[in-house]
Amino acid sequence: MLLCPNIPKPMHGVAPRVVLGQAWWDNEREQACRSTDNHCIACGVSKLMAQWQRWLEGHELYETNYSAGRMVYLRTVPLCHFCHNFIHSGRLRTLLERGKVTNNKYGAVIKHGDAVLKQAKLRKPKPWDGPIAEWGAWRLVIGTKEFPPLYKDFEAWLAAMEAKT
Repeated sequence: MLLCPNIPKPMHGVAPRVVLGQAWWDNEREQACRSTDNHCIACGVSKLMAQWQRWLEGHELYETNYSAGRMVYLRTVPLCHFCHNFIHSGRLRTLLERGKVTNNKYGAVIKHGDAVLKQAKLRKPKPWDGPIAEWGAWRLVIGTKEFPPLYKDFEAWLAAMEAKT
């Protein structure tokens, strides 16, 4: 679970929770938590015993085909705050660099995730280095529906990211 690949830049901002709406997302997240009796699917901690936040967060799982530019939504799973941030460690690193996350929290999240991987005898995979679809070819696929990138191209994405800082 903690080895999920990063979301490709063309698909930033195009998530099931965004395109299908808040009511869908609330229901999906609730069902995910019930499916594990309110335990993190990665480390197994109960939401009442989780570090930092005493709740579980929903994380969407995808099957990603980089060369075809397809990200197929599979399901939502419950994760504790630390496991969820470990999966999104690139974002967490950016928040650290911008002073929005402390060194203590960053270190604790990475230590937690590394320990979960070690216990499961897993290693972090190398980043994808094969062919990658052109920006405009990317689609989020949910059932029979396809959703294009939110941003026209890399430059538009970069401008949006810079505006957020």
